[in-house]
Amino acid sequence: MTLPLSIDKITAHYGTTKVLEDLSLTVADGELVSLLGASGCGKTTTLRLVAGFMQPTSGTIRLGQNDLTRLPAHGRDIGLVFQSYALFPHLSVENNVGFGLKQRKVSASERHTRAMEMLDRVGLAHLADRLPGELSGGQKQRVALARALVIEPPLLMFDEPLSNLDAKLRVDMRVEIRQLQRANGTTALYVTHDQEEAFSISDRVAIMDQGRIMQLDTPETLYQRPANTFVARFVGFENLIELNVTHREGAVVQAETPDGATLSLSQDRLGAIPDAFILATRADGLRVTDEAGAEGLPATLGLRTYLGRAYQYQCQAGPGHLVANGALGTPFEPGAHVTLTPNPDQCAILKPE
Repeated sequence: MTLPLSIDKITAHYGTTKVLEDLSLTVADGELVSLLGASGCGKTTTLRLVAGFMQPTSGTIRLGQNDLTRLPAHGRDIGLVFQSYALFPHLSVENNVGFGLKQRKVSASERHTRAMEMLDRVGLAHLADRLPGELSGGQKQRVALARALVIEPPLLMFDEPLSNLDAKLRVDMRVEIRQLQRANGTTALYVTHDQEEAFSISDRVAIMDQGRIMQLDTPETLYQRPANTFVARFVGFENLIELNVTHREGAVVQAETPDGATLSLSQDRLGAIPDAFILATRADGLRVTDEAGAEGLPATLGLRTYLGRAYQYQCQAGPGHLVANGALGTPFEPGAHVTLTPNPDQCAILKPE
């Protein structure tokens, strides 16, 4: 049986330092939600509070109808997968997987059956008699995952589980974790600092900063429609251009930068545009052209970098420093005077902050 997780207005301190402030989050039954952010943002503290490794200053934590807030860690029946694997070096792979079942007084014969079934699911049944020291990093992580799943927890939590693995193995393991989580229908909370990992594995992602959730949404929405400048920067919108509307005609909006450069934008493609706004674009969202009469932001090109799929230009424009990617072929030279034209399909409209 799996259950929804509800975190309601949690505040937490380390000594006199506040690390979480009125944080609320709901993970639906069978959903995988990732907490994503830089070190110190509060994501691991949130996981520790749910696991019972520390107590909140205020707020409540519920799993289904069960109030976990003051329950000791051993009474929460949560499956945990750690960055460091946390395997017992003196126990065989099978006994590591069956350890939680033994703590729950499951008979030896049933422990063996369930442990071997789970090892078979993660492709390690043939290594059941080995010790952890004889395994690779990826194999150890599979054992840790099998140990967490075999107890059939109502909630499964991951704390940076792939950060000790090499790049290729991280990609393989995140696919396996997602497949197993979906097959089991287990409610899951996943902590990572890796954006690609979070986006590829999650139903929804909570981007965190300074103990607060800045936006909680599907990966697609976060990537295409960030809610604020922090999230926009976090998901790769290098350019944040301040604009004020000077004229409206139907769905077409004329807007001006503080230094007087003008842009024509369509609300049909960008959505509603307020009188004052920030146009957020990635480097791919600005077309570099030297065509006469092109509408956009006048800019002078600086450093040019070859990316393989495109050239990237550091640009000095009226709004400040911008980054734009240009097509392969004949590159522009540093110092060239060009026009940067936004591609509406790769832009987002943000409120000024």
